[in-house]
Amino acid sequence: MKLTVIVPAFNEAACLAGTLHAIDEAVAQLRARPGVDADVVVVDNASVDATGAIARRHGATVVREPVQGIARARNAGARSATGGVLVFIDADVIVPRSLLDTIGETMRDSTCVGGGVDVDYRPRRAIVRLYLRAWRLLARVTGMVQGAAQFCRKDAFAEVGGYDESVWIGEDVDFYWSLRTLAGRTGRHVRLLREPRVRPSCRRFDEWPVWKTLVWTNPVVIGLFRRWRAVWKGWYSDPVR
Repeated sequence: MKLTVIVPAFNEAACLAGTLHAIDEAVAQLRARPGVDADVVVVDNASVDATGAIARRHGATVVREPVQGIARARNAGARSATGGVLVFIDADVIVPRSLLDTIGETMRDSTCVGGGVDVDYRPRRAIVRLYLRAWRLLARVTGMVQGAAQFCRKDAFAEVGGYDESVWIGEDVDFYWSLRTLAGRTGRHVRLLREPRVRPSCRRFDEWPVWKTLVWTNPVVIGLFRRWRAVWKGWYSDPVR
């Protein structure tokens, strides 16, 4: 079994090194098992900073996607992948050392088409922590799984058509639902890994005013405007540092 870890990155020079260091440690633990391997692909998604150079210094394969958009970046990484299992990790996410090993063990079950990984947000403000707990409850009820870390078989990725490039946000939730639909149709299953959890950056939650967090992460707002690129300029096109 071989895993390809795909990291979409737009102007992520401030966070990418930490993310790749954690991934490298997870790759090292995975390789301690016989018969498994992994490589890392960073998709430089029209960055104008040192994102590509940092990725190369860490030994990652760098793929250039000139049209900015996280769904496009993830799909570009999948097209270049050599592994039979694809693992998508955001460029500002710290993964535990055991993550890839756990994903590898999960995918040894041939009836599992893929899944996602639970998140461990650690914002500084108590009100934001409470808000994110409410989001966790909503996610459990609706079956939403975020794209901070997702994984699937390469053939399943092709079968569901990858990530939807027509939406600007929420493509990760759509993708997981598509995997779940595929699994149900074919008598297989998806798996949400509750442990170990990954730790996404809380830079926006910590630096934005609370009202902005409440508006831009509101599911109604996302549902209404997810195809309008201009609405999300400050989320993806001008990332907080």
